[in-house]
Amino acid sequence: MNKPVRKAVIAVAGFGTRFLPATKATPKEMMPIIDKPVIQYVVEEAVESGIEDIILVTSGTKRPLEDHFDDNEALEIWLKKQGKTELLKTIKRIGKLANFIYIRQKGPYGNAIPVLNAEPLIDKDEPFAVFFGDELVRNKIPRLAQMIETYNTYQDPVLAVIPVDADGTNKYAIIDPQAKVDAHTYQIKGLVEKPGPEKAKSRLGAIGAYILTPDIFKEIKTMKPGKGGEYWLPEAIHHLMKKRPIYARQIEGEYFDAGSKIGWLHANLAFAIERPEMRDDVKKLMKKLLK
Repeated sequence: MNKPVRKAVIAVAGFGTRFLPATKATPKEMMPIIDKPVIQYVVEEAVESGIEDIILVTSGTKRPLEDHFDDNEALEIWLKKQGKTELLKTIKRIGKLANFIYIRQKGPYGNAIPVLNAEPLIDKDEPFAVFFGDELVRNKIPRLAQMIETYNTYQDPVLAVIPVDADGTNKYAIIDPQAKVDAHTYQIKGLVEKPGPEKAKSRLGAIGAYILTPDIFKEIKTMKPGKGGEYWLPEAIHHLMKKRPIYARQIEGEYFDAGSKIGWLHANLAFAIERPEMRDDVKKLMKKLLK
């Protein structure tokens, strides 16, 4: 399988319960990091890594995502009349980032299901990326580009991992490394969803980014529900690694879980401090709040 990674599946059908009541009518993926929704950061990362087709697996409450990546003629006309040239360029660019494809999530609950729903859109010999719509990694080299480098070397599925503490073993799927094959990459022999510190085989946790191959679909179809009666993607990958090598790329960069309140706030502060027009005011505000 030597096709390039050109498609990304982004799962965005969840209820966003960690942000209720804000997400009662607004998708969590549309929560802004300063002035840009989280989902746009995720899409831009994919595009910067060479992705051409963005497959968004949505639900009936996620129409604002489709609107965001569509043209808005009335807004564009108004911005033009107001002479807001730079804003107009910014708005028009969004819909041209990639070829957007929308499908509705169907089936039982779990983060493996949106991947399975995308099966008809993936060729039988085509690798593809998988993201979740509320995680960010800030680095000069995008997270997915780092993963594609590993995939191109080994031609087998790749998952992104970051170092975690003991508490992180209760939040992430933890890998069981078999061998370190290069400076950034491990071949793995196990992947367990939220094992806890006593059972964790490492302190490397899988975050929501994968490069998968079409044989993952069979594993999802034949798996049984796991914790909470859900179909977990890490469990399907665990079964797949009995049949072929699976690699974990330790990602360089600053990770933000923008689907949690603290992670979202952290991202806003971190991104604001990096913007010259906001840096001084943010520092003054933080000093005032911490008095």
